[in-house]
Amino acid sequence: MPTVQSILDKKGPQVHRIAEDQTVLAAARTMNENRIGALIVTRGEKFIGIFTERDILCRVVAAQREPARTLVKEVMSSPVACCTPETTRDECRAVMRSKRIRHLPVVQDGVLVGIVSIGDVLIAAEEDQVATIQYLYEYMYGEWSETPR
Repeated sequence: MPTVQSILDKKGPQVHRIAEDQTVLAAARTMNENRIGALIVTRGEKFIGIFTERDILCRVVAAQREPARTLVKEVMSSPVACCTPETTRDECRAVMRSKRIRHLPVVQDGVLVGIVSIGDVLIAAEEDQVATIQYLYEYMYGEWSETPR
């Protein structure tokens, strides 16, 4: 069964972080610059929460808070659902669905080693499906081409 580690092997371990005492405005700018939907919130080197687009909408915009004056620690999500590199992709998808979240930090032996999004999980599933289709096509018809007969 494919695991989170297979996703991290392809996308890499890079995790975008923000200190808990930074403003929501700074967090939103970081998310926009990196075209991402979540930041890991840290206190020093310690992982203490996650800050997502949903947090901006629900806890800042809808609450009419000022992004330039609101600190990330005031509106972040904590505690955070996490997974390990050994967690299967199906388990990740089930957790994301049941908790209605789109990002799972990956933790191994208490250390943050990556993050996976629902997009990462879906891309990996699609790649598996394409490989299966290619295998079945070659089994039935011979060599695969980009434009099947």
